[in-house]
Amino acid sequence: MKNFGRVLAISLRHRMTVAASLCCSMAVAVLWVGNIAPLYWVVDVVMLDKSLPQWIAEGQDDRQRRINEVNDQLAAQRTAIESTPAADQTKLRYKIANLEERKSRLEREVAWNEPLQRFADRYLPTTPFKTLQVVCLWVIVGTLLKSAFRVAGSYYTSRLGNLVALELRKEFYRKTLRLDLGTFRQTTPGDLMNRFTTDVQVASTGAQNVYGMVLREPMKVIGCLAVAAWVSWQLLLITLISAPLAGYAINKLARSLKRANRKALQELSVIYERLEETFGGMKVVKAFTRESRERSRFHRKSKQYYDRTMRIALYDSLVAPTTEVAGIFIVVAAALCGGYLVLNHQTHLFGIRISNEPLTHGLMSLFFGMLAGASDPVRRLTMIFNSLQHGAAASDHLYELLDREPAVVDPAVPQRLPAMLGRIEFRDVSFAYDASEPVLQHVNLRIEPGETLAIVGANGCGKSTLMNLLPRFYDPTSGSVTLSGIDLRELRQQDLRDRIGVVTQETLLFDDTVAENIRYGSISATREQIVAAAKQAHADQFVNEQLNLGYESLVGPGGNRLSGGQRQRIALARAILRNPDILILDEATSQIDVESERLIHQVLEEFTRGRTTLMITHRPSTLQLASRIVVMDAGRIVDAGTFRELAGRCELFRRLAHLELREAAA
Repeated sequence: MKNFGRVLAISLRHRMTVAASLCCSMAVAVLWVGNIAPLYWVVDVVMLDKSLPQWIAEGQDDRQRRINEVNDQLAAQRTAIESTPAADQTKLRYKIANLEERKSRLEREVAWNEPLQRFADRYLPTTPFKTLQVVCLWVIVGTLLKSAFRVAGSYYTSRLGNLVALELRKEFYRKTLRLDLGTFRQTTPGDLMNRFTTDVQVASTGAQNVYGMVLREPMKVIGCLAVAAWVSWQLLLITLISAPLAGYAINKLARSLKRANRKALQELSVIYERLEETFGGMKVVKAFTRESRERSRFHRKSKQYYDRTMRIALYDSLVAPTTEVAGIFIVVAAALCGGYLVLNHQTHLFGIRISNEPLTHGLMSLFFGMLAGASDPVRRLTMIFNSLQHGAAASDHLYELLDREPAVVDPAVPQRLPAMLGRIEFRDVSFAYDASEPVLQHVNLRIEPGETLAIVGANGCGKSTLMNLLPRFYDPTSGSVTLSGIDLRELRQQDLRDRIGVVTQETLLFDDTVAENIRYGSISATREQIVAAAKQAHADQFVNEQLNLGYESLVGPGGNRLSGGQRQRIALARAILRNPDILILDEATSQIDVESERLIHQVLEEFTRGRTTLMITHRPSTLQLASRIVVMDAGRIVDAGTFRELAGRCELFRRLAHLELREAAA
């Protein structure tokens, strides 16, 4: 429940709403008890054909009579003690002390009831039926007030729940943006979406229930039990003898429910993952006619989740009967014990003093009424029992990610990069996503300022990973990467990435306008600068001629309203607008047609001049732009040189650049 407590702590940021919710809950609890209390007056006053002023006056007369009786007994005992030897006076002194304590209690009751009697004589009706009318009016007014406070309390608890959900979503989103890319390799989009939606909603609903029923209903129980204890706390303890056993059983169910809910949330994440994977790969599913296979996989995962939810339903169904059985034991115990005391006019039960005076029918009715009044809130609590356990499990699942620290962090005292960037150097760099599977092994590489370097290699050789170390998407497992002689781990990530532009093969555009997607490279860019960057990337023509709204056209989720080549040119325009000191092109021309490639080749030739550029490509036309080419294989650099040098001596380079095919075609 620790993490659920952290969710509740978020709600405490909204103190006025919390205070309003608590006040409404307290008012409802007081009015709940107040509506049951008149049962005492109905049974012991109205049903005995009395009015409240008459009943209070008779009570005062009876107390005064008993005071007089006690005075007579005290006088007799004091007279007796004078003639009793000193050795035998202990028992008499004990009786005298008890009588004095009883007299003092009766005198206090008389004093307390005097102002009540004056009020009753002046304002309350003097006939039984009119007294009944006042009691009924009391109940009606109390019920209306209680309903009004319940409405207000429901509003404020809902407000708290929604505020908690808002804060959790913001915190989760902020934390997710801070996580390193390594975390996203370990966590699927489906799992993130499940935490972001289901976990946040369930945790906030649990918090809402805490400030609603979880606080309000126990207040009702406490109020009812307090009045029952006022009638006879000894009788209350006897009747509640079965409560600890019920509490133990419910505690066991609570633990089982929390475990089952935690596993259910994990299985729901798998369902989200399956949906995300299927919808994202729908073209492949249909192309290979694998709909039945996907249905089967989805059925298995859905069935697992169904089985888990049915186990939760079983545990949840046991809670209400457990409390009901305990409640029946309590009511039966109260009926037997109370009935014996009232019907036989007794003050003792099993040798235990239950009351100073025999309980009246009204007091016993009040006692039963308060037990019934306490049982209904307990029943309501069982209805949200699973919700609380679900909220606790969701909080654990949510904070599992919120508490995760990113592997790539900024230094406490970062160094500053010079205005003119110097050499990039990879010094004995090794890296592995998984310790058992190294991706880079002892890579040493120097890149001079303004140099255009191309990296070629087979898929999985580590070339993209090598490039990902430069913007500090990852840190080396061993070795170091330096820029201008400064280890990248000594730089602030934002300071470093502000100087780098990236265009990848998997072009991602946001569901916004063309202009805003280009402006993503420089948030302060003017419209003229955006258009100029688009023209450099040869995107301006298709934007104006093929898109209805030009630069204000929406590109769709992921840019799905544009072709692959169009998306690539928008991404290149975004990098050009950034005007970075270092440009990284990861297969940036892979989705561009021959004519666009020719045009963009001219742009890159001009844009990369005097700018440190790192390219991953196998296209000979793009490789011609490089002043030096590095060949990688199995996480190592196996050769480096110019295009002409490598074409003459490196068989791997010839295969990767398809030079043999080009020569055969010639």
